[in-house]
Amino acid sequence: MNPLPATRFERLVADAIDSIGEPFHQLMDNVVIVVEDESADDPDLLGLYEGIPLTERDTYGGGLELPDRITIFRLAICDMCTSIEEIHDEVQITVVHEIAHHFGIDDDRLHELGWA
Repeated sequence: MNPLPATRFERLVADAIDSIGEPFHQLMDNVVIVVEDESADDPDLLGLYEGIPLTERDTYGGGLELPDRITIFRLAICDMCTSIEEIHDEVQITVVHEIAHHFGIDDDRLHELGWA
């Protein structure tokens, strides 16, 4: 499918973030979520979490750390989908998957839960 315009794709990402609910929003700490066209290292990568998961932040603090970063890759998601509905679903899955990494949930557990 042709890539969605960046603004429309970003709206899907924002909707996916909103869908996780306020209790999770309140627990998220020092994390930024961005949209980029593609990963320079892996053009097939859908999303990427970079940071220190909340479960590993025992020595974290002092306000000097850069925010964790979740990146959602627009072109990779659009390339793998054949309809706007598939893009919507894949954005939702990818956003939840990467936010789960922020909470310390690994790929094996995400697979068990049906999110990988």
